[in-house]
Amino acid sequence: MKAGDVILLTAAASVQFLRPIFVRVIRELPERHTYDGWVWIEGYQLNAAGDAVARRELYVMRAGVRLQDLPVKQPRPAKRRRNPVRVG
Repeated sequence: MKAGDVILLTAAASVQFLRPIFVRVIRELPERHTYDGWVWIEGYQLNAAGDAVARRELYVMRAGVRLQDLPVKQPRPAKRRRNPVRVG
């Protein structure tokens, strides 16, 4: 995992993710010692629109992490500029 990757965390990554979440990775935290196959990551939890809603440090099983594409934001329709109307 590298900075900017978007990952999906499910119960395969840790039992704490019974309800899956998307996370944008800031960095791995290699200075923290873990069990073989596990890793600490720092990242932003994303909402359905792909916006960061919380900064988190997470302990996950590397084999359970799934790389994802960024959730696609729906573009807002452009506001039409109206020309002034002359009356009279």
